Amino acid sequence: MQGKIGCANVLSDLYAMGIYNCDNMLMILAASRDMNERERNICTKEMIRGFNDLAKEAETEITGGQTVMNPWPIIGGVATSVCTEEEFIRPELLEVGDVIVLTKPLGTQVAVNAHQWLALDNQYWKQIKDITTPEDVKNAYETAMYSMARLNRNGAKLMLKYGAHGATDVTGFGILGHANNLAENQSAPMNIEIHTLPIIKKMAEVEKQVKLFKLMEGFSAETSGGLLVCLPEANAQQFIDEIQELDNKAAWIVGRVVENTTGNKNSACIAEDVSIIEV
Repeated sequence: MQGKIGCANVLSDLYAMGIYNCDNMLMILAASRDMNERERNICTKEMIRGFNDLAKEAETEITGGQTVMNPWPIIGGVATSVCTEEEFIRPELLEVGDVIVLTKPLGTQVAVNAHQWLALDNQYWKQIKDITTPEDVKNAYETAMYSMARLNRNGAKLMLKYGAHGATDVTGFGILGHANNLAENQSAPMNIEIHTLPIIKKMAEVEKQVKLFKLMEGFSAETSGGLLVCLPEANAQQFIDEIQELDNKAAWIVGRVVENTTGNKNSACIAEDVSIIEV
């Protein structure tokens, strides 16, 4: 699964521009020198297999890469595509009145850590065990795992189909960090307002208890997160319905592009009365 997640994450930068055909990929692999030889061989082979499997699903191929030794296993890479100006969407064409759709839930960092705390039975698990259950944590971890391993390819195709004006993937900077970067990239004055946060079930309560990840503030890292797509309001529900049909997964309207009348540089914010949707 780690290999699949690594592959999906690498491809997301292309998909965030509506580029759904990847010409080729390079795979960067670190094998763990801290594992014994048997563990290292099994782990490394499974990471490569997962990366290859998802590359095939993306209808691309791996043409090279590099392997190094490292204390812990790592997988990543580079995705390349050559396309015309008409085949991608620059992330600088947002329009006031656009609605913003998110294609994967938030809370993956919290879910992965909670699962680890459960396994270790450590101090953090003792902090949260009265507000959640082992079953809740395992379910959240499974939701996060399959979400991270899912390609954003269908979302990229639908960006072009439904006239998206721009997008970003939601990864290491969290939803607000990436929304802020997208807002700052616009040449016209406008802001992004996030009014809804779809969060993996029980992870909002876990975050409120441990206060480690800034999930509610929008800065929790999301490995291989969804696309944050800005498109005309008239097309948003069709986009959401087709994502559901193609991926059998929900997407949500989470915000709007609004006027910036302050004279300050463009920015993004989370509304004070933000709604939480449990996924």
